Amino acid sequence: MDAILLPSPRERALTARLVTMLVVVALLLGAAGRALPIANRPAAPVRIVVQKVHSSDPVPERAVHELGGQVERELPIVDGFSASIPPDRLDVLRTVPGVANITVNRTVHVAGWLGEGSGTASAVFDDAVRAAKTWGQGYSGQGINVALIDTGVNATGDLAGKVLHAEDFTSEQNNVDSYGHGTFVGGLIAGQGTASGGGMKGVAPGANLVSVKIAGADGTTDLVRLLAALEWVVTFKDAYGIRVLNLSLGTDSTQSYLTDPLDFAVERTWNAGIVVVVAAGNHGSAPGTISKPGDDPLVITAGSVDDHTSSNISDDTLAPFSGVGPTATDGLAKPDLVAPGKSVLSVRAPGSTIDNANPAARWGTAYFRGSGTSFSSAMTAGAAALVLSRTWSLNPNQVKYRLMSKARSLGGVAAAAQGSGALDAFAATMSTDQTQANQGVTPALGGGSLQASRGSWCLRAADGTCLTDSNANTLTGFDPVQYFGSQWAGSQWSGSQWAGSQWAGSQWSGSQWSGSQWGGSQWAGSQWSGSQWAGSQWAGSQWAGSQWSGSQWAGSQWSGSQWGGSQWGGSQWASITWLSLEWLGSHWM
Repeated sequence: MDAILLPSPRERALTARLVTMLVVVALLLGAAGRALPIANRPAAPVRIVVQKVHSSDPVPERAVHELGGQVERELPIVDGFSASIPPDRLDVLRTVPGVANITVNRTVHVAGWLGEGSGTASAVFDDAVRAAKTWGQGYSGQGINVALIDTGVNATGDLAGKVLHAEDFTSEQNNVDSYGHGTFVGGLIAGQGTASGGGMKGVAPGANLVSVKIAGADGTTDLVRLLAALEWVVTFKDAYGIRVLNLSLGTDSTQSYLTDPLDFAVERTWNAGIVVVVAAGNHGSAPGTISKPGDDPLVITAGSVDDHTSSNISDDTLAPFSGVGPTATDGLAKPDLVAPGKSVLSVRAPGSTIDNANPAARWGTAYFRGSGTSFSSAMTAGAAALVLSRTWSLNPNQVKYRLMSKARSLGGVAAAAQGSGALDAFAATMSTDQTQANQGVTPALGGGSLQASRGSWCLRAADGTCLTDSNANTLTGFDPVQYFGSQWAGSQWSGSQWAGSQWAGSQWSGSQWSGSQWGGSQWAGSQWSGSQWAGSQWAGSQWAGSQWSGSQWAGSQWSGSQWGGSQWGGSQWASITWLSLEWLGSHWM
């Protein structure tokens, strides 16, 4: 341990006199041309955290008092203290000998004073993406439900009462986040800041979560289980009011989005009216490192920046792990935008796999720190919830356009790495622009290889070679014809008629839908809600009966032993990786 040299009594006396002189100068300067001294002028104090050069030095505290402020509490963990002080005296306090750093915070909670310089983590993302300013306008994500397909979410602490519904596709069947990733992601989206006195909230603290768990304690899962989860989200989107879906995961596949089954599935989800936000990937900043399905042109793909524990984006730099476009095969510009993702703090899952493996990453008893585009994606999903909480009627293309068009350009970061720029939740939420993104995008048609979609995590034979699609499908019990056949995935369902301009464009979301023509007898009468639309053909045995929600789709094959049993939670099914680094604990730092 390095020795700490304390000032001598003579040095302390000289320092004290210097502080007094500085205070006098500040008073004289501030009172120039006035009859009243600064101390008599009304001014709302700001709350700050002062870090000291030497933890035992009393001079900084004395200076706060001399400048008309008040020391509130000692904070040994950062070698400093919290205080309140008139805002016009901050510059003077910064010059006081012994003061190493001053951080101004809207409240004296962990969100404001955590800094890399003191060996701590960053929790300034709410201010960096201007979410806190959005709350001040009355928009916190209220009324919006965000689904996350992840490792589960523990509905305790900051997330108590926030999980509207939980679905478990694993053998654990307990809806507990035994791995630790999903709870962290959920905290960044909708955490209430309970353990920090409201100081460290998610981007949309008013939103609720729908947890879809596809991985257990070992963190492994497979593409097929992800597809089943996507199907569940689309099927139950209306039942649980799902407007946004976060996918903090990906594969390293380079199969074209035009044929890839996973891209096809996320486009179906998007066209169903759900804003899909995906992590860009953690394969580094070389071109072509965007993960799948972040390579899909429809979805919102989020990369990561290092905010350097400052809410001012002027010092932001690209996080070294953040995936960069263009996409490897199709040459598309990705990511769409960037958000903080380096050393961020969020909700801890005590006793989980990651928590047990990285005790140095814990922050107090309730929080944890980690890095990865997983977390930038979560913040962007929270921002989408903020946008929708103000303008509920927006479709996914309109939400995407507002988020991208209002992002702030970052100097010194290449366009291929930052996309439209840094996420600005406030500007996007307050926008009234009705423009739709994704105009002219060629839709995915599916039909590609499920094994190729898994990338290097393909299902392998005993000799280590990737199985053929047919053998892999037999092993998993997956029927591609049943899942991707013409009835589910053909032109009628995801082609021009369903997802094109007529169905997802102006005619569907414009005045014609809410006017008399759409809500009148023609649409709500016998033809639309009668026997043809809601009768035996649409809601009868073929759609809601044994074939669709019976034994094959919702019974033993989908949620029973084959889908949630030991075969799906074992290491051999790990074709999906969680896009965190994972955690900046002792193993990673």
